[in-house]
Amino acid sequence: MPGARRAAGMHRPRPPPPEEPPALEDQDLLLAAAYVSDAQYNRNVPFETSPQAIRLYYFYNHWAMQAATYFFICVDLSLALFEEPALFPLPFLVTSIAEVLCLTAFFGRLVHFAKVTPQMVFWKDTKNICIMVTIVLTLVDLIVYGILEALNVYGIRWSRALRPVFLINFPESRQIRRAFRSIRNTLPDVLYVFLLFIFSVGTFSLMALKLFGDRGLKTVEGSPYFTNILDIAFELYVLVTTANSPDVMMPAYEFNWWYSLYFITYIIINTYIFMSVFLAVVYNNYRKHLKNEIRTLAYLKRRKMIEAFNILKVKVGTESVVKEAQWRRLVKVVAPDISSSHLELLLRILDEGQKGHVDKVNFLRLPDLLNIQVITINVKRHPLEAWMPRVYQSSASLLVQKVVRHRVFVWAYDVIILINAIFIALDEKNPFISYAEWLFLSLYIIEILLKLYTYEPRAYFGRKQFWNWFDTLIIIAALVATVANTTIQSARKYNSQQILDIVLILRILRLLRVIVSIQRFRVIVTTLINIGPTMLTFGGLVLVVYYVFAIIGMEAFHGRVHFFGPNSTSPDALTCGNSALRDSAFARGKYCRNNFNHLGSSLILLVELTVVNQWHILADGFALVTHQVAKLYFIGFHIVVVILIVNIFIAFILEAFFVAYSLEKSEVETAIEKKIQELGVGVQEEKVQDGRLIENMDAKDSGFIEDNKKKDLKGLYFRIASKKYRTVDALLQQMFESEIAPGEEGPSLEEILNFSPADIYPKNPSFENSA
Repeated sequence: MPGARRAAGMHRPRPPPPEEPPALEDQDLLLAAAYVSDAQYNRNVPFETSPQAIRLYYFYNHWAMQAATYFFICVDLSLALFEEPALFPLPFLVTSIAEVLCLTAFFGRLVHFAKVTPQMVFWKDTKNICIMVTIVLTLVDLIVYGILEALNVYGIRWSRALRPVFLINFPESRQIRRAFRSIRNTLPDVLYVFLLFIFSVGTFSLMALKLFGDRGLKTVEGSPYFTNILDIAFELYVLVTTANSPDVMMPAYEFNWWYSLYFITYIIINTYIFMSVFLAVVYNNYRKHLKNEIRTLAYLKRRKMIEAFNILKVKVGTESVVKEAQWRRLVKVVAPDISSSHLELLLRILDEGQKGHVDKVNFLRLPDLLNIQVITINVKRHPLEAWMPRVYQSSASLLVQKVVRHRVFVWAYDVIILINAIFIALDEKNPFISYAEWLFLSLYIIEILLKLYTYEPRAYFGRKQFWNWFDTLIIIAALVATVANTTIQSARKYNSQQILDIVLILRILRLLRVIVSIQRFRVIVTTLINIGPTMLTFGGLVLVVYYVFAIIGMEAFHGRVHFFGPNSTSPDALTCGNSALRDSAFARGKYCRNNFNHLGSSLILLVELTVVNQWHILADGFALVTHQVAKLYFIGFHIVVVILIVNIFIAFILEAFFVAYSLEKSEVETAIEKKIQELGVGVQEEKVQDGRLIENMDAKDSGFIEDNKKKDLKGLYFRIASKKYRTVDALLQQMFESEIAPGEEGPSLEEILNFSPADIYPKNPSFENSA
């Protein structure tokens, strides 16, 4: 048992007895650790509590199993690159075997999940049903398509559009499911606004038909202007996106300038008012349902921790507590890689009075403590101080060190970087510019040498010192390239600086260090870093939608448009290989490469549709080569991606900025910092921001001496990692958990799972409760 083996030897003064603890105690410890781990990572998986089920649950949550699941999901999704229509064609037998292997892996993962959850819960979970149905449908489609392929009959692989179901429905993808739930929960309210919007577009379409239909007006291409109600509705819908403005109104505007008022009124009502209402409705519903989900997660985490406490608790007088030895073993099972010094620090926070046990209120804080990154810093002497102490401690040496540590030194080099950027933008053939490059290189090398002289080298090139590594590698690469270029030039075999192009571009990236060093910019950069991990959720959401639309587009439009290359002399190149596109805006714009002939070009085309510029020309082109009904595909994509997903993404960005600006350190972070300062082993966060160093420190654990006197802690320091690495989800959960009383157990599990967003808001709102 890994948890028990790691727990052995934790008490240095009094080692535990060599015999193994009772099996029942081990099982209780593993069960409690599973609850704590679920609380730490916000997992909500009801699992069986039998010894075998607990071990299977640990194996199910192992990083290797999750990595394998994502590997097979990626393989399954990437098969579309090798299937007809293919970017890299492979035989059907190869792709079908690969897909069967992926389905086998998914089925095995599902069976594993069924082994750890109660049967009633498993069969009521719609995620599991979706996975099983998708596996069956894919196998049926694979068999039918294989038979048709053997008979040389054309078939459609319709089940490929179902592949994202595996990405969405496995428990590891709960963030993507949350994003889809946001869309689902937003749809009812958005639907009413959308129907009103469609009514407005329809009304203006009828007005346009009556105003312009009988005027005999012509478009630029010579086609009748606004004579068909369906064409009018499509053109006006496109006008909402401004993609065809002002082209769509020019025939009417040229006929009579008063008709411009019609289009101006339409744009104000539908583009500015309705699109703003869409954003407001989406943002309001997103925020409401997000807070409800965060509230559910907060209460579920509290219940998990109460379950763990009830398993490990013992009576000390009239109070139920968890003994120190048991708490140590629990933490080592939950976080096997935690250092002894970090563990000791957490114990001193939770066991404030050094009573040898942790009470219930403090025990419930454990997952939050484990989620906060505490950096252990070991202060070390500089090697030069050990080798030649008199020289290193001389007045001149101390002056140099003081200058390097001063903020003015950093500002000076920030100015040098800006000046260097200006010189890079100038003509490289100028001899003065070429000599100046050597001057800047020399200044950068001097900077690195001075910092290595001042700071301990292992600390300067520590794991967290990204900018130090970045600067050093850039300067070394620039030095090597400049020397090589000068040597080649001296041989008169090469007379340009092309060898330096990449290095010059990388050197410009040093400007990022200047941006981060400015306080106002740092707030924005910090927020962007905060929302970075959660933005991957929306990346997964967009990938799912893009993949489904790409598969549908390939089945509907592949082979309709062809790209012949820029140097092609074929007459078909002017019509993209389809006579239906002759004299069309699609062909005149040379959009032939925008096609659905394989997955790569399909995804690029969908990105162009998301930008919405000229998307109506793309839609018209594919409608010409198929049918006018094809425009519904492009309208549907615009509604789903641009109106729904993009607006939800904007709502997320707004909420992320509001939360990041409004929240300070959590109560748990404050408790950690307070204890660190009480022990006299604190390093202030602001003193080590942006990659700067304090003296000679190394983030390496060297053990924690259990005596609480400061002199016993000499050389070992702690600090909390920067707030900029906290995710938005963590910030939102912190915001709601601050409203829960420390000792409150919360509602029952059934009530938690049936939470409604309406429960958050007052039934009879007034000015007081609204405020």
